[in-house]
Amino acid sequence: MSIRHGLLALLERGPRYGSQLRTEFESRTGSTWPLNVGQVYTTLNRLERDGMVAQGGEDEAGHALYAITDSGRDELKAWFEKPVDRTSPARDELAIKLAMAVGAPGVDIRAVIQSQRRHTVKAMQDYTRLKAQALAALESGASRERDDVAWLLVLEQLIFQTEAEARWLDHCEARLIRLSTAAGGAGEPRPPEPAEPAEPPASASRSASRTR
Repeated sequence: MSIRHGLLALLERGPRYGSQLRTEFESRTGSTWPLNVGQVYTTLNRLERDGMVAQGGEDEAGHALYAITDSGRDELKAWFEKPVDRTSPARDELAIKLAMAVGAPGVDIRAVIQSQRRHTVKAMQDYTRLKAQALAALESGASRERDDVAWLLVLEQLIFQTEAEARWLDHCEARLIRLSTAAGGAGEPRPPEPAEPAEPPASASRSASRTR
């Protein structure tokens, strides 16, 4: 996650102080990726060192204000224009866990997959409920539209992500069944067969379908 670019985007709207930037960042993203003040000021110090922000006086309460520079605007513009690099994906704990569970003594990979699927479906239901609340706030007009639209986009990304994860878990289980069957047919020792892929609760399926 690019905190530095997120802070530059907020500073593009005008000078801000550290805790104000933290509050606005969390409001825009629904606190999905919470920041602490120390993290914000550390990032601001680096941006100032790199010439992308500059301190510009204080507000009425004595907070030191930071403002974006021309160099910072150029950096922000380049960030918005450049696609996010997917050729070097971040390490995913779940993928690593399943990879290490394959053949691990004493580990029931079927139980690992099923446990994760339950958690993933629950998360998808929670995100879908939050999406409904965000949409209701927008439709009623009782919202700060800019922040709520931004939060809605983040929520929908999380929903699509959990849907994809649930499908991948189903695929993993089906793949293990096929490999186990093939190994058994060849006369090799067969690991415990996982159960057929479990369908998510009907409520989750209905909720997920409304996101498309």
